[in-house]
Amino acid sequence: MKKVYIETSIPSFFYETRQEPEMVARRHWTRQWWAEYPDVYNVVTSNSVIAELNEGEYPTQQNAVLLIKDLPRVSIPDEIADVVDTYINNHLMPQERLGDALHLALASYHKCDFLLTWNCSHIANANKFEHIRIINTRLGLFVPALVTPMELCKEDVP
Repeated sequence: MKKVYIETSIPSFFYETRQEPEMVARRHWTRQWWAEYPDVYNVVTSNSVIAELNEGEYPTQQNAVLLIKDLPRVSIPDEIADVVDTYINNHLMPQERLGDALHLALASYHKCDFLLTWNCSHIANANKFEHIRIINTRLGLFVPALVTPMELCKEDVP
């Protein structure tokens, strides 16, 4: 069974309340994926996702945390810090050590087949895929597919 790492934007968009068409569409795709596919994959997350969801205060915070609270959590070994530093030093991810770089490092280190995200600026960005592949290959890390819920659907082929 293929492994999917759930990062922070997925539970956030599941409970998105904004009504702009793009936000409604992302909420729809997230809920559809969550309704149909978690049993098809080995779905995991990390304590860093829980920590991000618990930052600040917003109306859907408790629901977002509850959505993923029972998912298995990947460990955060000490060597992940070096991977995060490499991503940041190579301008692959933003400077924040506990955000996008950490999620990519965890999904790569734990050989997740997919990193599921709505972060299309820093993670699921086709302009970054080759750079990510090169850096991960140099580090001896697995290269997960970086996808949105809209992209991670099973094929309905007879």
